[in-house]
Amino acid sequence: MCMVIFAPLFAIFAFATCGGYSGGLRLSVDCANKTESDLNIDIAFAYPFRLHQVNFDVPTCEGKRREKLFLIGDFSSSAEFFVTIAVFAFLYSLAATVVYIFFQNKYRENNRGPLIDFIVTVVFSFMWLVGSSAWAKGLSDLKVATDPDEVLLLMSACKQQTNKCMPVHRPVMSSLNTSVVFGFLNFILWAGNIWFVFKETGWHSSGMRHPPDTMEKQSSSFNQGGYNQDNYGPTDNW
Repeated sequence: MCMVIFAPLFAIFAFATCGGYSGGLRLSVDCANKTESDLNIDIAFAYPFRLHQVNFDVPTCEGKRREKLFLIGDFSSSAEFFVTIAVFAFLYSLAATVVYIFFQNKYRENNRGPLIDFIVTVVFSFMWLVGSSAWAKGLSDLKVATDPDEVLLLMSACKQQTNKCMPVHRPVMSSLNTSVVFGFLNFILWAGNIWFVFKETGWHSSGMRHPPDTMEKQSSSFNQGGYNQDNYGPTDNW
């Protein structure tokens, strides 16, 4: 029941907080010649975080000439992989919920439904672990690449001591941090559900048949031993 309720919800939070992200930073370049300064340099970026395609113009503090720069890094692979897992997990959770509620007899027929459900649950558990770990690493690198102090190092004007370069606004990454948390929560949820799905399969049922058989054999041996002891034990001589 927890899987049916929380799996679609957690998946939505995972891909919404990551796939719907857009943010930015603002920098200030105060040139020695104030007329050449630019105190509001806005740099915007968003999912899927192909930063190497994000460009911005900054002053060089050498006359009116400006230079065009690009951010460094491409984190689209880990971000898109994470979001793809979340979307497919959401769709499968919805489909499984419909089957559990409306097609319970078909689900248990020939034991095929539980077996498929078990395999898919194991696969999604593994994919959530891999995807969340990859995205956590990607997010860590993304924070470094969008750190205003690191971006200022790309500007030629900031290499001259006569000019003052300062960060004005740092990007807010709280929603991306939340996406990583929900990624690992999804892994825990799916991994924890493996046991409950396994109990619905024939593998679990066949494994439970052996203990009763063993007990019957032990009981039979005990009774037989007791019978032999009664017949062959010492008797009183009259």
